[in-house]
Formats: sequence, C-alpha cells, structure tokens
Amino acid sequence: MMADDTKFILFFLLLSSSLLCFGSEHDIQCLKSVHQSVIDPNGVLKSSWNFENATSGFICRFTGVECWQPDENRVLSLRLGNLGLEGSFPKGLQYCSSMTGLDLWNNNFSGPIPSDILQQVQKLTYLDLSYNSFSGSIPESMSNMTYLNVLNLEHNQLSGQIPPQFDLLTRLTTFNVAENLLSGPVPTSLQKFSASNFAGNQGLCDAPLDECSASPAFTVRPVRIRLHRLNDWSNIGAAVGFIVWFVVAFYFPQ
Repeated sequence: MMADDTKFILFFLLLSSSLLCFGSEHDIQCLKSVHQSVIDPNGVLKSSWNFENATSGFICRFTGVECWQPDENRVLSLRLGNLGLEGSFPKGLQYCSSMTGLDLWNNNFSGPIPSDILQQVQKLTYLDLSYNSFSGSIPESMSNMTYLNVLNLEHNQLSGQIPPQFDLLTRLTTFNVAENLLSGPVPTSLQKFSASNFAGNQGLCDAPLDECSASPAFTVRPVRIRLHRLNDWSNIGAAVGFIVWFVVAFYFPQ
C-alpha cells in the first residue's frame, strides 16, 4: 500500500511539473508574439526582452512583465504603458492564459480593438487602453469580460455607441471613455460613474449627461420647406405684377 501511495504522489508531482512547464511555454510564446507584433522605436523591449536565457522565471525580469511567482514563467500582467510603442493591438495574448491585467496606456497604438478580444484575454480584471489612437467601435464581446473591475478607454478615436450589453459588467469599479467620438445613450449600469468619465463625446447622452432628445433636423426641415414655398409665391406675385404693369403701360399710355 505504501508503495502505491508513493507511486501516486510521484505521478502527481510529475504531472503538475509537466502542466506547469507546458503553461510556461505558452506564456513565453505569448511574449514572443507581442514582441514581434508591436513597433518599438525606442528599443525598450529589444533591450530587455531577451529570450535566449531560458531559465526559471527569466521572463519575469522583462520590462513590464509581472509574474505569478518570481521563479515561474507565468504572466500575471503586462504593464507596457508609456513606452512609445506603436502598431496595432498586440498579437498572441491568448497564450498568456493566466494573465489578469493589461496596461497599454499612453502609447501610439492604432486601428480597431479586436472583435474577438474576449477570446484573447478572457480573465482580465484590469484593462487600460487609454491615450492611444484606437478607432472603430467598442466590440460587443467586451460585455462578456465579466471579471473586469477596471476598463479605461479614455482619449482614443472610438466611435459608435457604448454597447448596451455593458450592463453585464457588474464588477466594474472604474470606467472611462472620455475624449472619444462616441454617441447614443449611456447604458443604465454605467450611469453611476461621473460625467467627467464620458466628457468629450458630443453625441453621448442620458445620465450622468444631458437627456437624449430627438434630432433637430426633424423640426428644421418643415420650416425650410415653408420658406421655399413663400419664396416661390413671392416670385410668382412679382412676375404677375410685372405683366399687369406692362399691359397697362402699353395699351393706356399717358
């Protein structure tokens, strides 16, 4: 019986070690993909992210990389803010399967936020994409990132509506979409946040901003039509008056 227990323990330890190693390889692949997909004009990642020294916990010494344990190649969060990085949204993040935080603030990233962002970063509790040039709409799939506590999209070029499905993000304690090109009503569950978190979007409305109202185009159009009609009748009247004056002057000269 003792021998069987020993075999079981050894098997369990071997399996755990294999799974840990397998997970670590995925995280290394994640960082390699990120490194290859972003433009690094200042050489910050190039000088720090050295994949040749593949020892325990070596990626934990990379700039912007936080690990679950200092001697374990498993990414907890990526904090790549204010590094002057450029390009589109980083690729390969799905391989960092245990990552809970992603911070890309104050770089020069552009293009759309991937529509499949949920599949890439499922377990995030913290996402900061602020002060970049991301454009297009906010993906509806983000409404299923239900672990999020912090979502900062401030100061980009995002357009369209805030997805109404964001009512599902019940754990949010911080939410900011100020200084974008957004329009439409603020979803009900987000109305608890300060108006400053929505400022700089001329088309946004409802609490905590002004109430949504009908487009003024519907009230202006009839007035314009009426003015055109008045102008038409004025022109007709002037023409008739001229004809009458001409006839009188011709047939009844003084």
